Amino acid sequence: MKYLLMQQTNFDLGFPIAIIFAILFVFVFFIILIKRYKRCPSDRILVVYGKVGGGQSAKCIHGGAAFIIPVIQDYQFLDLTPISIEVNLVNALSKQNIRVNVPSRFTIGISTEPGIMQNAAERLLGLNQDSIQELAQEIIFGQLRLVVASMDIEEINNDRDKFLTNISQSVETELKKVGLKLINVNITDIVDESGYIEALGKEAAAHAINAARKSVAEKTRDGSIGEANAVQDERTQVAAANAQAVEGENTAKIAVANSDSLRRQREAEAERVANASEKVQTAKALEESYAAEQLAETARAERVRSSQMADIIVPAEIDKKKVEIDAEAEAEQIRRRAKGEADAILFKAQAEAQGQFEILTKQAAGMEQIVKAAGNNSKDAVLLLIADKLPELVKMQSEAIKNIKIDKITVWENGGGKDGKTSTANFLSGMYKSVPPLQEMFNMAGMELPEYLKGKNVKSDAEAEVIEDKKPKA
Repeated sequence: MKYLLMQQTNFDLGFPIAIIFAILFVFVFFIILIKRYKRCPSDRILVVYGKVGGGQSAKCIHGGAAFIIPVIQDYQFLDLTPISIEVNLVNALSKQNIRVNVPSRFTIGISTEPGIMQNAAERLLGLNQDSIQELAQEIIFGQLRLVVASMDIEEINNDRDKFLTNISQSVETELKKVGLKLINVNITDIVDESGYIEALGKEAAAHAINAARKSVAEKTRDGSIGEANAVQDERTQVAAANAQAVEGENTAKIAVANSDSLRRQREAEAERVANASEKVQTAKALEESYAAEQLAETARAERVRSSQMADIIVPAEIDKKKVEIDAEAEAEQIRRRAKGEADAILFKAQAEAQGQFEILTKQAAGMEQIVKAAGNNSKDAVLLLIADKLPELVKMQSEAIKNIKIDKITVWENGGGKDGKTSTANFLSGMYKSVPPLQEMFNMAGMELPEYLKGKNVKSDAEAEVIEDKKPKA
């Protein structure tokens, strides 16, 4: 009995304990399942490795979640934080065998593309950031040297976009093989040891400066021309406006004179009417005051008197007004005649000035052509002008003694003379020397006679010509 009671007590205690253990097992199992369910944050890649199926070595998840089967699967995360790598390429040979330095900075990161992400899981899993940076730096160095070796210095310096494109394509192709991608490339500067790039920059700067100076000079020239045209237009329009103003003033003066004449005529007519009315009223008053028998006589006498006054005063007033009108008309004619003569003198002076300006302009243009023909040497140009006038100068020298009648000169000589010359020869030679020589004429003008005109033959020929002209004719 006691044994049965003990068994009953053990059964009553064991059943709840079993239930508690069962519940605790289920709870622990559920907790384990929850912990094996992994969510992937946006800045990482979840790599599940182990038995993942599909013949793959790992399964990569970005932006999702996966259940990690205990015992047969495990996981790790790949960080997507960008990595900045400073690459200072030194003494890289270009296509022209010129060594250049290309300091640059590359920004890379683990790619999230499906195929490339699988490469990152296979080659970068377990590596820290320093190791990944070192691996990428070696790849970038090699590809950067290849790109520099395939391009000319001018192409690298002038077409930076093409240089960056070639670098991006070459480097990114190699980085994808290890699961990385190129985010940014920044070339800080390109320097060569020979100074070739610096010389290209100085040449480009010189071209730009010369182009700017040329543009400034052209703009200055256009501004000066525009200013001169504006001044010319201003002077033309001012002159036209002044002429129109003078014409308007003259027209206004004529209108004023006509108005004054008409006003004076009307004033005279009004005064005459007023006087006549006043006289009529006076006659009526006298007519009423006198007696009836005297009224007719008085009226007749008054009428006679008024008629006589009208016959004498009115013609005198008319003659006076006529004289005033004639004097004003004559004064207006004199003023117009004077203005016409002044305008004619002004137009004549302007025409003469314009003609003189044209003559001087043509002479200046001719002188400019002569100077150009003389090789822009003003001295040679003056010699050309003198050479053109040389026949006239020789003719003028000849004219100086041409009219001397040698046949009227009697020379007494004894046949002797100095240097083998006779007195007659000395006389003619001295007379010719009185003519100004060309050399002295050029010296007085501040110029030098050409060498071919300094010889003795020129003077001798001229003397011979003069002597030949002065010989007595048979």
